[in-house]
Amino acid sequence: MSDDKNIDAMSFEEAIRELEQVVTALDRGDVALEQSIALYERGAALKSRCEAKLKEAEEKVAQITLDGNGQPSGSTPVEGL
Repeated sequence: MSDDKNIDAMSFEEAIRELEQVVTALDRGDVALEQSIALYERGAALKSRCEAKLKEAEEKVAQITLDGNGQPSGSTPVEGL
């Protein structure tokens, strides 16, 4: 796992991949208590990052405006939603 990588700089794919690694390590149950706590904290931060990136994507999709034929015709600023 890349404990040194800043979570805020991770893409969704990087964060979800590392979150899966954290969950696997915790599920195995063969890590020391202190390491388990650190993994849990990192996992919580990774989960938050994934949720934030998904929300960003949802907002971008919601901004797409459709014309009378149901075809994308542009986008609407987030403030206009």
